[in-house]
Amino acid sequence: MPVPVLAERLRAGETLIAGWCALPEPLVAEAVARAGFDCVNLDAQHGLHDVSSIVRGIGAIALAGKPALVRIPVGDNGLASRVLDMGAEAVIAPMINSVAEARALVAATKYPPVGERSWGPARVMALRGTEPQEHLDSGNRTSLAFAMIETDRALGSLDEILAVEGLDGVFVGPSDLSVTMSDGKKIAPLDSMLDESIRRIADFANAAGKFAGIFAASPQRAILFRSFGYRLIALGTDHVYLADGAKAMLSALK
Repeated sequence: MPVPVLAERLRAGETLIAGWCALPEPLVAEAVARAGFDCVNLDAQHGLHDVSSIVRGIGAIALAGKPALVRIPVGDNGLASRVLDMGAEAVIAPMINSVAEARALVAATKYPPVGERSWGPARVMALRGTEPQEHLDSGNRTSLAFAMIETDRALGSLDEILAVEGLDGVFVGPSDLSVTMSDGKKIAPLDSMLDESIRRIADFANAAGKFAGIFAASPQRAILFRSFGYRLIALGTDHVYLADGAKAMLSALK
């Protein structure tokens, strides 16, 4: 497995495009990694992943030479620690609406003195060929914690959340943001009504020296988000990759 690269590439100012895998099949994750994405996220919130598929998916992504991220279920900070031990380079935590929730995420993902992450990275050390002290010395720098901003509450606490020591960045969920901004009336991740808030989140994150990430449901939205200053952009999902590929082949045949 290659040495961690996700954090260093983001710190160097690169814009990274992530694949997104909801299907709990390591071969799918590997295929997405080999398709040209810079990194691949395994979705354990709304996707079908469990602990078994995550550990195998991380290994498959590593086999393709790419870094893995994992989106955990809401509030599952125990899993946040575990996926880092499995070899994920970043954790995306949904529905972080307060400073207290951001601090709890940091506590689970960072070693002391920044956080309270317990020791046990046997799998990741085996994958990377690192020694315990080497891993401890680099762990807080190479393992990233992203808090998802996707509600009015989170927007109202954005400055305070970004100020939490040890939090590496924020990650925008446009679908949930559209639900909360419409007072539960519609799901509209492509709606331009979101754009002002999405731009403001990136501006605030960049001003705070934190990474700004976001999910893009289309290439056009990804291009827009890149112009806003987002540097980690997840594009589509494995369901869409499969469906669009099949439709394109059938359309060409007809």
